[in-house]
Amino acid sequence: MEPKYLATFIFLSAYVLFIVFPRWRMPVVVAGALLLISTGVLSLSQAFYAINWNVMGIFVGMLVVADIFIESRVPAYLAEVLVDRAKNTAWAILFICLMTGLISAFVENVATVLIVAPIALELAKKLKINPMNMLIAIAVSSNLQGTATLVGDPPSMLLAGFAKMNFNDFIFFHGRPSIFFAVEIGAAASFLVLYFFFRRHREKAELIPVEKVCSWVPTLILSMTIFFLAISSFFDREFSYQAGIICVAAGLISLIWKKLAFNGSVRKTIGILDWDSTFFLAGVFVLVGSLTATGLIETLANILAGLAGNNIFFAYTMIVFLSVLVSAFVDNVPFLAAMLPAAISVSAKLGVQPQMLMFGLLIGASLGGNITPIGASANIVACGLLKRDGYIVRFRDFAKIGLPFTISAVSAAYLFIWFVWK
Repeated sequence: MEPKYLATFIFLSAYVLFIVFPRWRMPVVVAGALLLISTGVLSLSQAFYAINWNVMGIFVGMLVVADIFIESRVPAYLAEVLVDRAKNTAWAILFICLMTGLISAFVENVATVLIVAPIALELAKKLKINPMNMLIAIAVSSNLQGTATLVGDPPSMLLAGFAKMNFNDFIFFHGRPSIFFAVEIGAAASFLVLYFFFRRHREKAELIPVEKVCSWVPTLILSMTIFFLAISSFFDREFSYQAGIICVAAGLISLIWKKLAFNGSVRKTIGILDWDSTFFLAGVFVLVGSLTATGLIETLANILAGLAGNNIFFAYTMIVFLSVLVSAFVDNVPFLAAMLPAAISVSAKLGVQPQMLMFGLLIGASLGGNITPIGASANIVACGLLKRDGYIVRFRDFAKIGLPFTISAVSAAYLFIWFVWK
């Protein structure tokens, strides 16, 4: 079989298995990567260089920083302060969602849900209300704001790797407002959706005993990491290595601090990190690298460009809402990784700068997962926490909030990107 067709078969087979067996996605993608190498579709060196090691450094380093940040109890402390100061339950829930978004801009989405969910569950118990809508709102808020910064979630890191964008470029890129502002415009629109769902909860929540902070050092480490990421943007304009080194260094400092301050087990801390997602992300780079190396991405770009003709607005709209539809059911990391090179090629064929199509692709792929309970890892975790407490989330339960939330957020961000970048 020709390498091009073999790469297509392996890639599509992996996708089908992602959907059918979501809990086995890491072994599937690693097996697919090894199969590509063993069959000669990619050489070992091609597979190695297909992996964006700068992105991998950011991801692994931030996993460690997020771990000690959670253990410090600072996020829980801040969330509880917000709840206690809210005038009623509706605003307490909305404050929790805002807090979720703030944390998620700098901490991986699943970790963010695990930080904030206990606060919502405790509030629901005190008020004797069903926590389902609260947990769903927390999950979708996390997915939304994780897109706002380079370090918020793997899709943003993928975009940065492909577009050579640094931390500051997510705020202003080539002198224009960038992804951060598109996400915040979407957040403002979707906030109205959340207010509509929770507006009837007018009762005042009882004071929650404020969590005791173990240490503010992890907060300082996280803040300094973000500061140095921003500074590195002026020196590593190609986004080649500095961001990854900074995050890995921050992770090592976090491990050393935990060992010295609490005599914590470094081996245990490393062992409980999300290595499943780490190997999954690396494997996705290899799978997509095979599509690029065999010319399949160029073929896909030709098809999309042919459908769009010379209509840039139609091409942009098609990419955004196709991304929303697909990522409602398919993990956004492999989808985005496959489509970014195609978006760049389509832009070249249309004779336009690629930023608009890439930004639209990121928005659609990251937020489309908010429609269903299986569209994003944060959703799966939130539903798992509810199931543990005896609440079963059906598709329609999740879509009742997720669908209008996604439509409002994507539409606002989609229009913002078009008018700023057309």
